Amino acid sequence: MNDIHEATLSSARKRTELNARLKNLLSEGLELPITGDQIEDDQPLFGRGLELDSLDTLEIVSLVEEEFGVYITDEDRTVFGSINKIADFIAANSDDD
Repeated sequence: MNDIHEATLSSARKRTELNARLKNLLSEGLELPITGDQIEDDQPLFGRGLELDSLDTLEIVSLVEEEFGVYITDEDRTVFGSINKIADFIAANSDDD
């Protein structure tokens, strides 16, 4: 396997693990009636998706900041529409490789 292919696989694996961690964090932290495995990566978290509300937003911010060591501003909260969007934010703002 070449280095580029290995790096791509490693990156994909890390993203899959990050998304799974986020789903479980939200499911358990928000005490949702579903498991993390039942949340889709692009499923809307608010509105007709998981039907979360503004109070849940505050809890998500707290959970993500504590779990991943990132700081989330009021402006950043608007990007939290799905697991993938939160994962994108964490990847862009985390010190982890």
